[in-house]
Amino acid sequence: MNKFALITGASGGIGQAIAMKLAEEGYSLYLHYNENVSSIRDLLQALSIYNGEYIPIQADLSTPQGYKKIVENVFTIDAIVHNSGVSHYGLFVETDPATLEKMTMIHMTSPLLLTKELLPKMIRQQSGSIVLITSIWGQTGAACEVVYSTVKGAQIAFVKSLSKELALNGIRVNGIAPGAVDTTMLSQFSSEELEMVKGEIPMGRLAAPKDIAESVSFLISERSSYITGQIIGVNGGWYT
Repeated sequence: MNKFALITGASGGIGQAIAMKLAEEGYSLYLHYNENVSSIRDLLQALSIYNGEYIPIQADLSTPQGYKKIVENVFTIDAIVHNSGVSHYGLFVETDPATLEKMTMIHMTSPLLLTKELLPKMIRQQSGSIVLITSIWGQTGAACEVVYSTVKGAQIAFVKSLSKELALNGIRVNGIAPGAVDTTMLSQFSSEELEMVKGEIPMGRLAAPKDIAESVSFLISERSSYITGQIIGVNGGWYT
């Protein structure tokens, strides 16, 4: 039987890697994106070597109504991967209310409302898996990334609480907390700064998007059937 997974933020580096991995494993995919049309077109082309159904859905999750566009286009659902995210770097005292509202909407409000609307489909079938791509900074916090750390910490609390509520319904909820991943999100840092970061990571390198994708694959599969409420750190030993 064909299984369907929703990936938010599918046009980004991590989202594309997740999509390719799940398609390889036989999933049909709902591929959410916002502005990066060319990237989602390239992804659809890359996915054409597999035999699934791949449905792009445009929605702005920084707006109060954005999540509804996704809900309206999702019919059958077996897995949800909340991957959409944007970073914000700067002193907390200088953070403007619009930025705070946007970060909260993208990382907290929209994922919660989207999950709430899709859960009845999973509850009816008494099965499903939800994975949130959170962050190492949600676990330990980071200066100059206070808002980002806060919303990612909220995602971790969501995983831990919702997993308990849904366990008897056969629905598992877990999170992945990447460290520094080699994507455009790090483009604001110089090569010298990135080398310093690598020097702090015990494994001596940044994560590749495929490292995150492999972990998602594991957490939504039957290989992890007794794992729920967990935050898997994919960080090269940077934070343990």
